Amino acid sequence: MKRIGNLFDQIISIDNIRAADKQARKGKLKSYGVIKHIEDEEDNIYNLHMMLKNGEYKTSPYTVFKIYEPKEREIYRLPYYPDRILHHSVQRVIEPILLLKTFTADTYSSIKGRGLHKASYRLRNYLKDTKGTKYCLKLDIKKFYPSVCNETLKLIIRRKIKDKRLLSLLDEIIDSSQGLPVGNLLSQLFGNLYLTSLDHYIKENLAVKYYSRYCDDMVILSDSKEQLHKWFEKIQIYLKDNLKLQVKSNYQIFPVVGRGIDYLGYKHYHTHTLLRKSIKKRYIKTTRPTSLAAYNGWLKHCNAINLRNKYNK
Repeated sequence: MKRIGNLFDQIISIDNIRAADKQARKGKLKSYGVIKHIEDEEDNIYNLHMMLKNGEYKTSPYTVFKIYEPKEREIYRLPYYPDRILHHSVQRVIEPILLLKTFTADTYSSIKGRGLHKASYRLRNYLKDTKGTKYCLKLDIKKFYPSVCNETLKLIIRRKIKDKRLLSLLDEIIDSSQGLPVGNLLSQLFGNLYLTSLDHYIKENLAVKYYSRYCDDMVILSDSKEQLHKWFEKIQIYLKDNLKLQVKSNYQIFPVVGRGIDYLGYKHYHTHTLLRKSIKKRYIKTTRPTSLAAYNGWLKHCNAINLRNKYNK
C-alpha cells in the first residue's frame, strides 16, 4: 500500500472541525461538556484550529471510572472540548482511507456499515456451507486494549501514513496512555488497525476461508478439527512475535452441530439463529417500553417470533 500524505490540513480545517463537532454532540446535547462548549462554540472551533496548526495541542487529563455491564471495565473519558471534537475530526478524514485500503472484508466493529448485525449475517452465510463449517475455533485476546504496544501501533500507522504533522498529532494521542484507553473514539479505530495485519495473515497466509473478527473476538470455521488446531498454533505465534499479544486461555475448538456458535449476542446454528440466553433472560424481566423496543431490535434479527409474541403481550 502506498503511504498517504497531505491529510493534516484536511483534519484541522475549520469546516472539518465544525462537522466533527456536530457529529460528536449527537445524542449528547444535555451533557455538561456539550452545553459549555455551545456557549463559546465558534471561538472554541477557531481556537482548536489554531492550537493544531501551531502544534500546541496536548491531550487533556483523563477521568477514569468503572462499569460493570457486561463485565467490569475501566472507562477513560476526555472532555468534550477540545479532545472529543478533535478525535472526531481525525476519524472523519483517516477512517475512510484506512477502510478502503487496509481493512479486510472480515473486519467488523466501530466501522460505518459494519456493525454487529452485519457480522452476524456474514457468519450465517458461512454456515450455509454445512460441510465446510463443521467445526469452530473461537478466541479472543487477553486484555486487548490495555495490551496494545504504543510503539508497535505507531510503527503500523507509519506504514500507512507519511504526513509528518499528522503523525506527530497521532503520537501525542497514542502516548497519552499506556495501551488503548477504553472509551476513546480513536481507540476503536486504532484497535482495528492494530489487528489488520493478523486479518491479512489469516486470510492470505493461512488461506482461511471462513473467518470473522469483531473487535478482538474471532471465529474461524473449518471442516477439520485438526486444521483448526494447526491454525490456532500459528495465530498464537503471530500475535506474540508481531503484535506482542496473547490469546485468552478460554479459547474453544468444538463441533458446531448441537452446540452452535455463541457470538455477537446470538447462538448461530447451521439452520437457524437464536438470541443468547443471558440476553433472553434480561428481555423477559424487562417492563420499560424503551427497553422493550431495544430488545425487539435484537429479536427481529433472529428466529424469535414466538418469544417476541409471548412476552410482548
